[in-house]
Amino acid sequence: MQIGPYKLKNNLVVAPMAGVTDRPFRMLCKRFGAGLAVSEMVTSNSLLYGSTKTLRRANHQGEVEPISVQIAGADPKMMADAARYNVDNGAQIIDINMGCPAKKICNVMAGSALLKDEPLVAQILKAVVGAVDVPVTLKIRTGWDKQNRNAVTVAKMAEDIGVRALAMHGRTRACAYMGDAEYDTIAAVKQAIRIPLIANGDITSPEKAKYVLDYTKADAVMIGRAAQGGPWIFREIEHFLNTGTHLLPPTVAEIHEVMLEHLADLYDFYGELTGMRVARKHISWYTKGLAGSAHFRHHMNQLQSIEEQLGAINAFFAELHTRGERLQYEADATDSSATEALAA
Repeated sequence: MQIGPYKLKNNLVVAPMAGVTDRPFRMLCKRFGAGLAVSEMVTSNSLLYGSTKTLRRANHQGEVEPISVQIAGADPKMMADAARYNVDNGAQIIDINMGCPAKKICNVMAGSALLKDEPLVAQILKAVVGAVDVPVTLKIRTGWDKQNRNAVTVAKMAEDIGVRALAMHGRTRACAYMGDAEYDTIAAVKQAIRIPLIANGDITSPEKAKYVLDYTKADAVMIGRAAQGGPWIFREIEHFLNTGTHLLPPTVAEIHEVMLEHLADLYDFYGELTGMRVARKHISWYTKGLAGSAHFRHHMNQLQSIEEQLGAINAFFAELHTRGERLQYEADATDSSATEALAA
């Protein structure tokens, strides 16, 4: 798939997820086969440019190109300024968030709340496309609610203004993450536009990825929550799309190795204290479905240092190694301790 001058190595994209798709996670997913990884949302409020969080989110050092940065806001001028700021700091693609259903975003008329105001959507798109020389992409939902699915209108408007690719989540703003994603609206949008379309929503397996690509005729699929604790989903999907056969699930030894590498990157990226705390949710996701993991995750959340965290992880996996078990993809129905991040 091509976005402006950038030809991606495949049609698999990591969804931007608040609190998840930081640089360590993006680099990990790209290592496992993702062709593109979109950053966490960066605010358009210029007053926050100097904040530690914003500077960290703008850190792309060592990341495989192309670098895609998502911006969010409701003021056209501020969005244009945010686009320029991020391009000056290494962004090669600017992605506009009009898909996030979170109340704190929608309450300030940003994210998917913008779908209610098509004239403002047009103003923002024109301002951002006109502000930068890099490709601009857009993430939307099917509409505001089931009675107001205006994705086709917004998509055609975006194409006419100069947006170079569109990602679309198969739910409305009102649906949030409830119920099942629907793909009929995505298929209708694909028929209405010529720019690349990336389908998103409930793509959790190689079979589902193929189904969505075949059903919608989309150019690519975007994976969000299914990659949490399972970055190998990208190599599994790519292998299945190319061969029609399945790779074996990762061994316990590989899960252990990948997790430790990921945690080391988190500790380095955030610093010890914040890194240890950020690591907790990732540890929870990596171990979900493994024997004895519910008790392990509960204990893990009580630990207060990197040394304790790593010691507990190594002890847990040492026990699993002796059993030679593989990762089970079936959800552990008795456990609800894993925190679900909010996919933008």
